[in-house]
Amino acid sequence: MKFNVFESEELLGKAAAELAAATIRQAAQVKDVVTIVVATGSSQFSMLKHLVEQENMPWEKVQAFHLDEYIGISATHPASFRKYLNERFVSQIPDLKKMTLINANSKDIPVEVARLNSLIANEEIDVCLAGIGENGHLAFNDPPANFDTTEPYIVVDLDQGCRQQQCNEGWFESIDTVPSKAISMSINQIMKSKKIILSVLEERKAIAVKNTVTQKVSPEFPASILQNHPDCEMFLDKPAASLLNTTVLNR
Repeated sequence: MKFNVFESEELLGKAAAELAAATIRQAAQVKDVVTIVVATGSSQFSMLKHLVEQENMPWEKVQAFHLDEYIGISATHPASFRKYLNERFVSQIPDLKKMTLINANSKDIPVEVARLNSLIANEEIDVCLAGIGENGHLAFNDPPANFDTTEPYIVVDLDQGCRQQQCNEGWFESIDTVPSKAISMSINQIMKSKKIILSVLEERKAIAVKNTVTQKVSPEFPASILQNHPDCEMFLDKPAASLLNTTVLNR
């Protein structure tokens, strides 16, 4: 795992976006279809802003998959990740080859999960853009995360810490209105990505970052699995990196 620490969200987002863009361009030189995974949340604001502004991008070759979504909310709900991605990503790239979004207010969730799994099953993910939650979750895989399933997308329960974070960030009026379940890309599917780029901001994520990096790999610290990934790069602002010592950052 490689670390990059920045003074501001703006600088972090620009650097993460430039690496993502370079990875996409490189893949497009040898592939007809480049596959990426796109995350949401406040940690992705700056990165996505800079990514859609990148020049000379082969978007006509790029298909994107949605990382996770709450079950039971519509695509127009203020907290909907479909709404987020449509506004900040899809609508900004008119020549994007394809965007596969999670229809988590489907009347038949198992059928929707099966649809997603069939679409991604044979795809090689060139780069996954993600973050880490305050509780250490990766996507919506809250602790203890399922490290065993080989299904690409799964239905997960959202724990109290995860739901409180969504409320604190202003996506919902109260914790009672935060859904208790979501469709999420699984840990094993995320780990199949050739490259993983993480953007993590703010002091409230510092403990999760430390646990991700220093704890023994365990479902109790879901993002700790990234220690086993061969090409994972973490972009941190100084507050998020504040509990990591110099030895860890320079290794």
